[in-house]
Amino acid sequence: MKTPILYIVIPCYNEEEVLPITSKEFLAKINELTEKKLIAPESRVLFVNDGSKDSTWEIIKKLADEDEHFIGISQSRNRGHQNAVLAGLMEAKDKADITISIDCDGQDDINAMNKMVEEYLNGCEIVYGVRSARDTDTFFKRFTAEGFYKLLNAMGAEVVFNHADYRLVSSRVLKEFANFKEVNLFLRGMFPLVGFKSTSVYYERHERIAGESHYPLSKMLGLAFDGITSLSIKPIRIITGLGIFISFLSFIGVIWSVIMYFMHHSVTGWASTTCIICFIGGVQLISMGVLGEYIGKIYLETKARPRYIISERTEKNMEIQELDKE
Repeated sequence: MKTPILYIVIPCYNEEEVLPITSKEFLAKINELTEKKLIAPESRVLFVNDGSKDSTWEIIKKLADEDEHFIGISQSRNRGHQNAVLAGLMEAKDKADITISIDCDGQDDINAMNKMVEEYLNGCEIVYGVRSARDTDTFFKRFTAEGFYKLLNAMGAEVVFNHADYRLVSSRVLKEFANFKEVNLFLRGMFPLVGFKSTSVYYERHERIAGESHYPLSKMLGLAFDGITSLSIKPIRIITGLGIFISFLSFIGVIWSVIMYFMHHSVTGWASTTCIICFIGGVQLISMGVLGEYIGKIYLETKARPRYIISERTEKNMEIQELDKE
């Protein structure tokens, strides 16, 4: 097997505080892997600016001017972490033999890349970076995060436990992945669907080097719901089963009421009636909400809007190549 060209794909959103620090680490890792002859000298660090409102894009352009190993693309507006990662992967799939996607905050151990590349050279097409422990997390963060993965698996979404978006993917996999056209992206659940030989590399996750996390609890919950509704129809089956169960209980209640009527034991009860109405109404509203979420996603998919739009590149030749394609 020839020495592969590696592109490290790094989504960036308002990372002006941490980018000057971690960019040096990424460059050092590229040079280290090149010296060990694990990757080719043409390997690059590809930053994806996800519509940052600070000076992130200016920093990326400056890095690209200072060292040829740094390149960058900028989206026309903020489109979210998953779309930013996808934009970088699709940009790199025809230029690199392998890509490694990783966040910019320095929490994921970049030394795990050595093992990832070695696993690729041993025949694996996808290598998942998996957290070995969550000792640095608070109890609430650890409980919710692990519950997140268990919920996804319970709902039928195939995900690797404690794996986020730190992974190595071969160009062969990316070319097949390009056939996945859905707008609602949940990458950590979509790559297992592609197949091919895969394995996991375990690492310890660190504290964020600088800046603030861009994934609060609300976004984590949104990501979880997107993952479930994008990859599974199990929630619809659950509310169908719940509807059948409640209908069965209601049928028994009707029979009981008729019997009590003929036995002259019927007693009007405002409290019990109100409770039943509120319960049934709540179940109906929840069921309608779940169905509405699926219908909304179908609506977005039918529009077939672009998942990302690249407005600027740091490499002149990248822009020329794009014009040639058009």
